[in-house]
Amino acid sequence: MQRVASGDETAVSELYDRFGGLVFRGARQLLPSDAEAEDAVQEVFLRLWKTAERFDPNRAKLVTWVMLLTRRHVIDRIRRSAVRPRTTEMKAGNEGFHEADESKLVISERFTKLQKSLSLLPELQRSVIERSYLQGFTLREVSIQLEVPLGTVKSALSRGLARLRTNASEDLPDSAAS
Repeated sequence: MQRVASGDETAVSELYDRFGGLVFRGARQLLPSDAEAEDAVQEVFLRLWKTAERFDPNRAKLVTWVMLLTRRHVIDRIRRSAVRPRTTEMKAGNEGFHEADESKLVISERFTKLQKSLSLLPELQRSVIERSYLQGFTLREVSIQLEVPLGTVKSALSRGLARLRTNASEDLPDSAAS
């Protein structure tokens, strides 16, 4: 990160090679499309480049810092899109579904599936995921709120996300899962 902070383009490339896939997967778990996740990856790496001097290896591992920035960015992105007014364009002579309506339907279906998957999780896992991903609390804050050790919160998050991934992959058609 020191090399990135000093403007070393090779270091930025190495950072992307090392964490690009991980950042994409983290963004894709919460965003409705690959295109939005790809945009988020670009924005996260731009943010990493601009804030590289803030990284302190004594406070966190690099992977932790990268994923924290990713999570915060994606949550901010979701919140911005939730408050942005939606407009639907009418196409002349076409009274069926429009692309915007179809996109909303897909997002609504995904949200419904996510809610169902969350409801199947044990209480602690569900609560940790909802508070950290959907409400934007840090894991330390969740630990305090739930009055459980931070390690327990981290384990619950890991297990819950693994279950959600398993449920999501089971919902995919065979061709999309491979």
